[in-house]
Amino acid sequence: MVKDHVVARVPADADVPHADGPVERDKLRPVRLWLYFVAALVVLMVVVGGATRLTESGLSITEWKPVTGTLPPLSNTAWQAEFDKYRQIPQYQQINRGMSLDEFKYIFWWEWGHRLLGRVIGFAFLLPFLFFLWRGLIDRPLGWKLTGLFVLGGAQGAVGWWMVASGLVHRVDVSQYRLATHLTLACIILAATVAVAVSLKPAREKRASPDWLRGYARILLIAVLIQIFLGGLVAGLDAGLTYTTWPLMDGHLVPPLENLLVQQPVWRNFFENVLTVQFNHRLFAYVLFALAVGHWLSARRVKGKVAQRALIILALVIAQAAIGILTLVYQVPIDLALAHQFGATLVLIAVTVNLVRLKEGA
Repeated sequence: MVKDHVVARVPADADVPHADGPVERDKLRPVRLWLYFVAALVVLMVVVGGATRLTESGLSITEWKPVTGTLPPLSNTAWQAEFDKYRQIPQYQQINRGMSLDEFKYIFWWEWGHRLLGRVIGFAFLLPFLFFLWRGLIDRPLGWKLTGLFVLGGAQGAVGWWMVASGLVHRVDVSQYRLATHLTLACIILAATVAVAVSLKPAREKRASPDWLRGYARILLIAVLIQIFLGGLVAGLDAGLTYTTWPLMDGHLVPPLENLLVQQPVWRNFFENVLTVQFNHRLFAYVLFALAVGHWLSARRVKGKVAQRALIILALVIAQAAIGILTLVYQVPIDLALAHQFGATLVLIAVTVNLVRLKEGA
């Protein structure tokens, strides 16, 4: 049986072998810092994506041009051509008819900036990756992990266009299914990037953590990703603008079942019924809070940094819930809504770091 409090101290100047290969982990600091930088860019991407959604800018660019789309319109003729394309889609015809060219430019710049940031992240990942590979700092196992991250990033670009395409023909906005998928995949990429980066940091003090605590940490990470997906559905349906009281919702702590399950088939309510979608997001917030409290109480038995990380996670979850409630009752002002989206990435990063460090006994 593994003892909970067995500590193995490693000298600060010792060379620690890479867990996946011969590369010495103390030489991987540049790789680690690069991955932290990429993770920060992904966080920024999530926040800018939220702003693009809140300003209803996501459909302003109606074509996917991965290369030529890097440059914005550079002449009045080019601007008018982009505007004319936008005027052909339902969002303009049904919601924004009569919009001026200057008003169009405002939403265009948000979407263009969002797409440009995606391209920047791609180059910020690929070029240093090739450099570190050339310098021999990346062994084969780490190389495969990083290649997987790059592939996920490319897939995210395709999913982004798949999302936008859903709003160009028969809808005035994008599909909530695709929006939630796009957001969740971005957060999976963020968590994976952080996990790889943290795994490259040598632990100066090892403390064997019990299997049940690592299992708890996995559940917590999965729960955060589920909550992010549910939040994507709320954003996609503008559900946060419909029921703006807390803790009661439409006058009830738990809305009547016949209202929650009014659509047929029943499963559609969980994705398309505004009342059900928002209620599920609220309900799962309570579940996540309970999990964070339970994780903290469990981690206190191990003490040390394990307990400190658990307390940070609990504090972040509470803060995130408070911002979510304020966002709701003030009817989704853009500053609070973006703070809520940013807070979700902080919670995700915290639970990811916690899981990786527990797996490594740190």
